[in-house]
Amino acid sequence: MIRKIITTGDGSKTIQIEDWNEQYHSIHGAVNEAYHVFIDKGFSYLTNEAISILEIGFGTGLNALITLIEAEKSNRQVDYTGIEAYPITNEEISQLDYIETLKADAFREAFFEMHKSAWGGKIGLTPYFSFNKQKKDFQEISDRNLYDLIYFDAFGARVQPELWTEIIFDKMYNALTENGILVTYSAKGSVRRAMQAVGFVVERLPGPPGKREMLRALKVSG
Repeated sequence: MIRKIITTGDGSKTIQIEDWNEQYHSIHGAVNEAYHVFIDKGFSYLTNEAISILEIGFGTGLNALITLIEAEKSNRQVDYTGIEAYPITNEEISQLDYIETLKADAFREAFFEMHKSAWGGKIGLTPYFSFNKQKKDFQEISDRNLYDLIYFDAFGARVQPELWTEIIFDKMYNALTENGILVTYSAKGSVRRAMQAVGFVVERLPGPPGKREMLRALKVSG
């Protein structure tokens, strides 16, 4: 598949897959979308002092980077796991230039260490942030009661409908702790119904720029 770097609406960059006409982040603003969906509606919504996060689609590392920044700001202990089947290249990482965009030079070494680190081994990037990168398909996830928060950032259902099914969301439900949440940029009715079918309580929330709504799903106790 042909990939190229494009600039999004807020000036930050993302990767476009030309064959699919699909992007890793919103064309209306990669950084704005990441903060709105995953930080504002996920990380900041939870009150846990220590939080375990699973990212479905590590991709460019943007979500992990902004979570690292926010963990340091709030002095919250974060254990972060990113799942990715098709890693991006070192050249693409440099061209995306997220450190410069976010004015986050203090985190430059940690960000590049995320991408350079070995698959399947946990590392401590800062006193507040541990990181584990796993190279596998989402269908292979079998964790149970392990994560407080899931960033569900897979490619859209238009191009990869198999990732937005009851089978996948059942795996997500099982992977979450009691009262854990899943947040995603998607607001499709079929996605919401698939989440509800496996037990999630789902709410529609205002979406990031360019999207009317997004979804947050709660694993309720009992």
